[in-house]
Amino acid sequence: MLTIGWPSAVVFVFGFRLNYKQKTEYVKSSKMKTVSVALVLCLNVGVDPPDVVKTSPCARLECWIDPLSMSPQKALETIGANLQKQYENWQPRGWPLFSCGATVADARYKQSLDPTVDEVKKLCTSLRRNAKEERVLFHYNGHGVPRPTVNGEIWVFNKNYTQYIPLSIYDLQTWMGSPSIFVYDCSNAGIIVKSFKQFALQREQELEVAAINPSHPLAQMPLPPSMKNCIQLAACEASELLPMNPDLPADLFTSCLTTPIKIALRWFCMQKSAKLVPGVTLDLIEKIPGRLNDRRTPLGELNWIFTAITDTIAWNVLPRDLFQKLFRQDLLVASLFRNFLLAERIMRSYNCTPVSSPRLPPTYMHAMWQAWDLAVDICLSQLPTIIEEGTAFRHSPFFAEQLTAFQVWLTMGVENRNPPEQLPIVLQVLLSQVHRLRALDLLGRFLDLGPWAVSLVRTALHLLYLSDYMRQSHIKSRTLYFYNSPSFCSAKFYSCLDVYALSVGIFPYVLKLLQSSARELRPLLVFIWAKILAVDSEACLQGNLIANCLEQLSDPHPLLRQWVAICLGRIWQNFDPARWCGVRDSAHEKLYTLLSDPIPEVRCAAVFALGTFVGNSAERTDHSTTIDHNVAMMLAQLINDGSPVVRKELVVALSHLVVQYESNFCTVALQFIEEEKNYMVPSPANTAEPGNLTPVRDSPAIPRLRSVNSYTNIRAATTARNLNKSLQNLNLNEEGGPAAFSPGNLSTSSSASSTLGSPDNDEYILSFETIDKMRRVSSYSSLNSLIGVSFNSVYTQIWRVLLHLAADPFPEVSDLAMKVLNSIAYKATVNARPQRILDSGSLTRSAPASPTSKGTHIHQAGGSPPMPSTSSSSLTNEVPKPPAREQPATRPPYTPTLGGQAPHSHQFPRTRKMFDKGPEQIPEEHDLESQVRMERQWRFLRNTRVRRHSRSITQRGVSRLDDQIFINRNPGVPSVVKFHPFNTCIAVADKDSICFWDWEKGERLDYFYNGNPRYTRITAMEYLNGHDCSLLLTATDDGALRIWKNFADQKNPEMVTAWQGLSDMLPTTRGAGMVVDWEQETGLLMTSGDVRVIRIWDTDREMKVQDIPTGADSCVTSLSCDSQRSLIVAGLGDGSVRVFDRRMGPNECRVMTYREHGAWVVKAHLQKETDGHIISVSVNGDVRFFEPRIPDSINVLQTVKGLTALDIHPQANLFACGSMNQFIAVYNANGDVISNIKYYDGFMGQRIGAISCLAFHPYWPHLAVGSNDYYMSIYSAEKRLR
Repeated sequence: MLTIGWPSAVVFVFGFRLNYKQKTEYVKSSKMKTVSVALVLCLNVGVDPPDVVKTSPCARLECWIDPLSMSPQKALETIGANLQKQYENWQPRGWPLFSCGATVADARYKQSLDPTVDEVKKLCTSLRRNAKEERVLFHYNGHGVPRPTVNGEIWVFNKNYTQYIPLSIYDLQTWMGSPSIFVYDCSNAGIIVKSFKQFALQREQELEVAAINPSHPLAQMPLPPSMKNCIQLAACEASELLPMNPDLPADLFTSCLTTPIKIALRWFCMQKSAKLVPGVTLDLIEKIPGRLNDRRTPLGELNWIFTAITDTIAWNVLPRDLFQKLFRQDLLVASLFRNFLLAERIMRSYNCTPVSSPRLPPTYMHAMWQAWDLAVDICLSQLPTIIEEGTAFRHSPFFAEQLTAFQVWLTMGVENRNPPEQLPIVLQVLLSQVHRLRALDLLGRFLDLGPWAVSLVRTALHLLYLSDYMRQSHIKSRTLYFYNSPSFCSAKFYSCLDVYALSVGIFPYVLKLLQSSARELRPLLVFIWAKILAVDSEACLQGNLIANCLEQLSDPHPLLRQWVAICLGRIWQNFDPARWCGVRDSAHEKLYTLLSDPIPEVRCAAVFALGTFVGNSAERTDHSTTIDHNVAMMLAQLINDGSPVVRKELVVALSHLVVQYESNFCTVALQFIEEEKNYMVPSPANTAEPGNLTPVRDSPAIPRLRSVNSYTNIRAATTARNLNKSLQNLNLNEEGGPAAFSPGNLSTSSSASSTLGSPDNDEYILSFETIDKMRRVSSYSSLNSLIGVSFNSVYTQIWRVLLHLAADPFPEVSDLAMKVLNSIAYKATVNARPQRILDSGSLTRSAPASPTSKGTHIHQAGGSPPMPSTSSSSLTNEVPKPPAREQPATRPPYTPTLGGQAPHSHQFPRTRKMFDKGPEQIPEEHDLESQVRMERQWRFLRNTRVRRHSRSITQRGVSRLDDQIFINRNPGVPSVVKFHPFNTCIAVADKDSICFWDWEKGERLDYFYNGNPRYTRITAMEYLNGHDCSLLLTATDDGALRIWKNFADQKNPEMVTAWQGLSDMLPTTRGAGMVVDWEQETGLLMTSGDVRVIRIWDTDREMKVQDIPTGADSCVTSLSCDSQRSLIVAGLGDGSVRVFDRRMGPNECRVMTYREHGAWVVKAHLQKETDGHIISVSVNGDVRFFEPRIPDSINVLQTVKGLTALDIHPQANLFACGSMNQFIAVYNANGDVISNIKYYDGFMGQRIGAISCLAFHPYWPHLAVGSNDYYMSIYSAEKRLR
């Protein structure tokens, strides 16, 4: 999954790499450079050639020098020196290239002024000999000699300058060799290009004849190089003369190639449109302030814009392979071809058509030239005031506008459309400190679209930043930081062309930025880096990326920590040299710290990195096996992590270990299967038959539940301060589903290197019932102390972890674990050997250190052979969904996975929907006119009305509460009831399902299955974020917590998240089950029950933050908390009421214990006021009031005995008691009975059933009552009060 900040949650990068052959060809093609330049000038100053009739006046300037203003010889030398300087602007003389420390030979510039044939031959052969296989440039100015001939000849001089001597292009080819680039600035230059191609073809034919005929003269000679790699630039077509306009230089073509800004501004001023810019003259243009290499100045900004525009035109018009060859292989060639686009535009206006080989499509009418004209217009319009009055220069809005256009493409784009035209400009803008952050953000969002986006960036980016550095006047002293050791070292900016294309382009730039003080850039940079890593991990390894990433693991920015872990996981995925590099740097040990990171996305990224670390398919040694065991035991500690994203990635990581040590796990699986057969574990509920172990998750009485996306978890809405915060999560859903951007959102899979076998029948080898039985038979105490466990039993412990995860309350986690377990169980049973039945001691002896039969069982068993990973299939994409209502209550049949693949990372899928929205998009709620914003405002206004109206009622006092306003029969016996605080919805839970009613209309809104196993029951419910987009939390007596959304609103309910809130609970029919209390202000969830601790969960971090020991041997029956005082009050089954201050340590946090109740505490309530009291009630009916600072009760009230349910109204001074004796009593604060309810209204006096649950509305004076006869009724105050 390279994000940014958009953080999908981590995905990472895309699962494609260059194979060795592709990489070799790509590296070879990317190493081309021009190392020698021959400048051949045939001017013969003062003498016009005989076949050219010049106009009067005529163009005279050569290299911006008037040759008639000085002596002929001095003019010739001056023009030659100027031409060399102009070329050096694009490739400096002696420029240091970027290499791993070695200095390359200086770029040779040799002038040949008015030469002879021998001088040209000597010059060309010398440069070719020194250049070896690198490129040589031949620049020919033939303004002082006749035009080229149709026989393929250009002209030079004899020694005495009395004759023009022809020079054959065939001979020139022989001397120059290949690769070469030729520039022809003369009339009829197109003739040379045609002749060059004819001679090149002739050479190819001669070589073919020589290859067939050994007696041919060429057969005895070394093979000459092919001319196919030669490039030609010619000033005009074969039948055209050069322009002679006196306002233009004579070498207009050369001026366009070597001084593009100067000639472009002069040409602009000569156009009619320039009259719209008053006061600008040709003389004024010469005074434009600034330098070409300083982007803060007018001249530098124009040069920057020109580079971006010409690069963009070429990238959009040229085929990708041609663009790569001409604009990304060679710095000098790329500069010349960018400037050639300008030459075509200018010279076509004078009826002259420049020619190139390879030929380019016409670009002179491209729309981006209008943007260039606008930029020139804006700049020149300021010149008079800047020069005359000294006013400050206003920078062009060009780059900001192009970034906006790119952003529009990202936001509004659709599939099946061309890539964004502005991509090269976005990459250019990375050089600007002003626009860098925005450009990095947009680039990250673009890279997150898929592998094709990474490929485009690679094409567009290569050499872009190098070319910028080469234009710096102080390039020789400029340094760039790159990785040569675990720490940064500064090195001269030497030969970058020796490194892979990615290293040439973005890596040095990213490394430099990573050291800058702008820490806000780092997450985006690492995200982009991670996205590109999939292409070439070796380049990153050469740059010592691992060491640098490890240094950033403790960075305070969570997105950086997340993407650093992603980078590491991608580097060593199936790449053993990188893995051992990480071992040497103790990378796995340093990643352990991220397993307890407060941000779930970071934890998930760390699990991903450690999973790919142990998932490498290379052969194992004892050392590597020990490391794998260490990593596995550390990962196992996340078994009860609060984030399903982390647990899903944990299953994938452990599946890598299972694949690597398959034979060991098969042995463990056989032993567990045998042990399971020898034990009979009845359901704790002990209902009728063993079939009760069938998970009710597949009950037919429920609607089909959609697949759960954990990125929609409650962290986005737990607190008021987080309501407007966009959730930045790693989770990227499978193709077609919603997904999060990660500067953001990277998107690859951590697929195992080997395959897991799968049964070829349609049933699980291990059913859910069998796995659950195994889980409860085996000892779980070891899961809490995995550190220190002998590694001889690592495989046993990991198997237990997988069994535990197979019973995870989150369906996708359990389904993934089921697949891993069944794959091994299938292989173990089919490939059973004589040592199949082992004694328990055999599992503690050392297993083989390295699995030698990995991946062979499935072939021996006749199962499906392993298949290579595909780009769009995975186990996680085939997770079985719970059945619909009409289907039988059995687990779905097992569907063999594609080729028996191991599960890949669900957070980091192989493919991405093209325009999935990432986390970095602007939330719709920030738009003041959006529907989301309007709905939220409406909810807040509704909440205010409810609070105000209900307060006016309770302040007047409630004297009676027996007016029945709702009654209906619930589908199941009500066990927990909960009013929604602001709308007219009430949730009623029975044993394993939840029904929603509109108590005002008397209608049933929804009824769905909670997903808990049949032997468990729902014991608590809470509304989360009731003031806004409400979520419903359910707690069951096996310690599982589930959170739902889309309930009671005509939509299918959807599970947001689920986790094991309490891991040590054993379901029982006589316990308290699980009790919870929710702090909306802090987002903390207090949980306890049939355990000896109170566990506090931070729902924003999705992790446990505190365990408070109760200090009692009985269960916790009730919880109540106050965020302002940080107090927690717990009622216990032994009758005690205990007060805890969670700010204190575990041994000191119990600040008060009350033991005045003699029986089970039904309810303990802490009033939220600053001096609020504690109210507790036991089953004996005694109500006691406590002041938290006083050890004894301050008031005692006696109600009826045999209480089964009780609730206290948080606003009004009321409490209600429900009894097994089929009545309800409502009391005021003084202990006076204000209402006794024994009969249903409208049922001919039918007596109510035994009370199973009751609850007050948080604001209204409403009381909901559930009874064992399935009826649910609501009572309210007198109508006149309402």
